[in-house]
Amino acid sequence: MYKTITSDDISFFQSIVNDRCFVDSKSLEKYSKDETEDISILPEVVIKPETVEEISAIMKHCNKERICVTPSGARTGLSGGAIPAHHGVALSMEKFNKILSIDERNYQVTVEPGVITEVLQNSVKEKGLFYPPDPASKGSCFIGGNVSENSGGPKAVKYGVTNEYVLNLQVILPDGEIIWTGANVLKNATGYNLTQLITGSEGTLGIITKIVLKLIAHPTNELLMLVPFHDSEVACEAVGTILRSGVTPSGMEFMERDALLWTQEFLEDRSIRVGEDDAAHLLIEVDGFDPEVLMADCTKIMDVLESFDTGEILFAESQAQKDALWKLRRSVGEAVKANSIYKEEDTVVPRSELPTLLHHVKRIGNEYGFKSICYGHAGDGNLHVNIIKGELTDDQWNNELPIAIRELFTEVVQLGGTISGEHGIGLVQKQYMDIPFSKKSLGLMASIKEVFDPNRILNPGKII
Repeated sequence: MYKTITSDDISFFQSIVNDRCFVDSKSLEKYSKDETEDISILPEVVIKPETVEEISAIMKHCNKERICVTPSGARTGLSGGAIPAHHGVALSMEKFNKILSIDERNYQVTVEPGVITEVLQNSVKEKGLFYPPDPASKGSCFIGGNVSENSGGPKAVKYGVTNEYVLNLQVILPDGEIIWTGANVLKNATGYNLTQLITGSEGTLGIITKIVLKLIAHPTNELLMLVPFHDSEVACEAVGTILRSGVTPSGMEFMERDALLWTQEFLEDRSIRVGEDDAAHLLIEVDGFDPEVLMADCTKIMDVLESFDTGEILFAESQAQKDALWKLRRSVGEAVKANSIYKEEDTVVPRSELPTLLHHVKRIGNEYGFKSICYGHAGDGNLHVNIIKGELTDDQWNNELPIAIRELFTEVVQLGGTISGEHGIGLVQKQYMDIPFSKKSLGLMASIKEVFDPNRILNPGKII
């Protein structure tokens, strides 16, 4: 279906980007993978454009010649979105790394997709502004990848996910055409919402080259507590009770006992005590502008927690302690990956169903003989299920585990949830898309792909 890249194609690419075209084995290996399990598929060439015009010319050529193109960002994704499933071109966006303007009057920022998310956050913070979405990899992931995956993070419980901040996008279509999807305004009822369609489309419909984001005022104060529970499902039950009390935390993160212990070992930091009876922890943050209001919120949370079986609650007393607690939470994924081969399932249910979801995870694990490490954004009902290979045979891992995952996803959908909250579908989850969607719904998605990319050259093999 796709043309194998020839020396003539390489010469053309070199004529566009000069020495930013790579075919050496080291470059091909580097861009063959992201953070998804242990999957690696080599591209035939890596191209690093610097301008919109360069990308347009590359896409026109690839569309004409039927050469597939996989957009590549920081490659921190967990669903295989940046893996070049059909080889071809790995189109790196790392040179698009500028914050183009910060509009303090309108609380907006215009940014290129290769800007690291935390760099963007720190830059707007200097002006008293706030970009809330904060995935665990915010210190290395690109904002373009966040838009492509509709990323979330701990603060989504209060502030929402990426798509709630995207106002407008400059996009290069597979045929090389350059468009803007919307307008730099807070309200827009003008035709179909192409901005939201591109957001979360995982690089399958177009290549994002500029992003206009909404900002808000940056909170000036936050309080943080770590709450141990003697029962994991009870910890999940406490989430909804806290939210029903009228308090909306800026973060409410769930960590199983082993998630915390493995991360402490990975970081070589055991400053946080984990009691013998502690089965899980909630990391709860409140933020805002009035310290007295935040203290009142914490008091209300404490009142709620009195009705649950908890251990000794830790209040972070300094910024250093807050940073240490958040580092523990954000490092869980790395710690699990360093410990074992694993698969991460990004399940999400209505948050009242979180205890039931956790119960099903452990039940199915016992039935199929796998261990799981669970953590995630409890305030959103978003549970990351890390399935550990451990002592499972290759046959169990490759043939029985997909059956177990299908059973888990079926339970998730029956609870009113879906199979990905923020990691996307990409390469590894597409085989399960028939669980949340009907044939008609999947057909509509395929039709949208056909309209944007009739030759199917852009990030093929993903989602559908």
